[in-house]
Amino acid sequence: MDKTKSRFFIALLPPQEIQDSVNEIKQHFADCYASRAAQKSPPHITLQPPFEWETASVPVIEECLRKFAGERSPVPVTLSGFSAFPPRVIYINVLKTPELLTLQKELMADVEASLGIVDPVSKTRPFAPHMTVAYRDLTKPNFRAGWSEFQHRQLQFDFTATHITLLIHDGKRWNIHSEFPLAVN
Repeated sequence: MDKTKSRFFIALLPPQEIQDSVNEIKQHFADCYASRAAQKSPPHITLQPPFEWETASVPVIEECLRKFAGERSPVPVTLSGFSAFPPRVIYINVLKTPELLTLQKELMADVEASLGIVDPVSKTRPFAPHMTVAYRDLTKPNFRAGWSEFQHRQLQFDFTATHITLLIHDGKRWNIHSEFPLAVN
């Protein structure tokens, strides 16, 4: 990758106490199923998948997100149970509320129109909000074992997403770069 560019993505992050609970689940997958990839980012719901951007031009993205978020209301979010994208991904299910679906659709349209950021895969399939707890390095046998442990496990969290978060990849993991309050009451 070119040194003048960095990788970014845009997400909703839950409050810290929910992040702590989700990180415990991620740690369980690391300890019991040798899947550590999900630990390379804070618990999140991806709104705009990873993209490359000129590091020097980050203020342009930030201004776009500040304006977008300032014109939107906080979004109620419900995490409910577990689901999977076989044969590699286990995640916490996020209910597809109209508010969440609208926020994601409007954000993708806004960054495409304002910044030219387009995710071709997202254009071809519907938004499936989720919070990943194990993926990529989860082997097929460990997927089956982990899924049998988690598929019927109960989990329920409700929160209001009050910020959109821009995350940056430092070469090893994803870190919070900046946050933008959803400001309309």
